[in-house]
Amino acid sequence: MSISDVLLPEFDQEMSTTRRLLERVPSDKFGWKPHAKSMEMGRLAGHLATLPGWTGVTLNTAELDFASGGYNPPKPTTNEELVAIFDDEVTKARAALAAAKDETFLEPWTLRNGAHVIFTLPKAGVMRAFVLSHIIHHRGQLSVYLRLNDIPVPSIYGPSADEGGM
Repeated sequence: MSISDVLLPEFDQEMSTTRRLLERVPSDKFGWKPHAKSMEMGRLAGHLATLPGWTGVTLNTAELDFASGGYNPPKPTTNEELVAIFDDEVTKARAALAAAKDETFLEPWTLRNGAHVIFTLPKAGVMRAFVLSHIIHHRGQLSVYLRLNDIPVPSIYGPSADEGGM
């Protein structure tokens, strides 16, 4: 069994759960935030929607340098745009993950901002920590945003207070 074969079921499960959460973000709440230091709901949801795209970046490059200015994520203004961006990113990410060879996962990948190296990890570690765990982290934040706005939170790793009888 290849590394891709091991990661794909987890990827599919996490993307399905993430999509259910993004579907619930109302366009009229995109500007809401729980605290002055927090991201607005639309920005957080938009960031979450684009994170699957880091799969292809990770598997098909050796590094990303924020100082190069090449990263310009989309900024959805409606829920429909948000979900469409996510679906597109997931489709491309899944294809990149499925096509990756085992040796690719062992290659180093670096995230930097100019001369400042943020981290260098094997691509397998980047997939788990920087892609999947990053998605899970922001999904947790977004679920709190929904709760604070009385928007039903979907089941994530089991029943929620809104789904599944808890």
